[in-house]
Amino acid sequence: MTVRLPVASNQHQAVAVFGAAGHTGRFVVAELLRRGITPIAVARSVAKLAEFGFEERGIEVRGASAEDPDSLDRAFRGAAAVINCAGPFLDTADAVASAAIRMGIHYLDVTAEQPSARATFETFDKAARNAGVLVIPAMGFYGGFADLLVTTAMGDWDFADEIMVGIALDRWHPTQGTRVTGEKNTARRMIVANGQLSPVPLPAAEMDWDFPEPFARQAVVELPFSEIVVIARHTRSSELHTYLNRTALRDIRDTTTPPPEPADDEGRSAQVFLVEAIVRNGVHSRRIAAQGRDIYAFSAPLICEAVQRILDGRARGSGAQAPGAVFDARDFLDALPLEHLSFVLSDDEHRTASPLSRP
Repeated sequence: MTVRLPVASNQHQAVAVFGAAGHTGRFVVAELLRRGITPIAVARSVAKLAEFGFEERGIEVRGASAEDPDSLDRAFRGAAAVINCAGPFLDTADAVASAAIRMGIHYLDVTAEQPSARATFETFDKAARNAGVLVIPAMGFYGGFADLLVTTAMGDWDFADEIMVGIALDRWHPTQGTRVTGEKNTARRMIVANGQLSPVPLPAAEMDWDFPEPFARQAVVELPFSEIVVIARHTRSSELHTYLNRTALRDIRDTTTPPPEPADDEGRSAQVFLVEAIVRNGVHSRRIAAQGRDIYAFSAPLICEAVQRILDGRARGSGAQAPGAVFDARDFLDALPLEHLSFVLSDDEHRTASPLSRP
């Protein structure tokens, strides 16, 4: 039986953004405002929030720390959900998700960290179900986005022999938060091999990936992010692997690579990304590819679309869930501001292309 969360109007509903002073957090606050959802800007330092003029724009600001549960409870009071943008999530997810459940509100974050996403799923599923709320970790570019692509490609299949996710970035200028998270997140990365979560083999696998234009053929390296844990949460497959192009890997490994620079009035960088998922079942395979701009800025409409659907009652069930399990994945993707989205079904005899409601 499908259980839907109660339908509620977005008007006058508030969503707390923990880490609102950070790079991604500021994009999330702006996106909530654009959608007519009231943001509550939360950060360790209220003075830091003041630097970005939140109060001048009529946005309520509140101070809270992941080390102070009472401050989190006060900060989330009156909110319908909390979006956690404050990494490293190994340091914040447990405290913020715990506070959300105490307050009876939904929790979402944008972690790319596998250990954090896995711990959130395992720790909070039962408590979230008892509270009647959703807990959705990794609802960002790394994690939830690939899950929605894979879920759409899977379609009516309930099993895949192999799922491969390829990520191509024309550049990766990491934020300071990404740098700090990389230093903190030293755990061995996981893939699915022979149907089980397993450590990624070392040295990492390398190959060439024929992406759609504008990237075309790229040298890629196996580098799994939180999407492995998220996809495996609700999708059955023998093999599940993620690959990142070497161009992006060189940028992130170079300590002199500068942070992203705004290239438009919205503050987005000029970075271009393309994510392709290939799902194989026997001799049949399906591909889906999506292209857009700025992985950090793109996480804002992605996670805010999830919040909006939860508040509107367009989410199924409760507990700690993957987005592909609680949302209509194809409809969700069609609502995102992507510059290009294509859906291709193919087998060894013929190939057909079907645009996903896009030109």
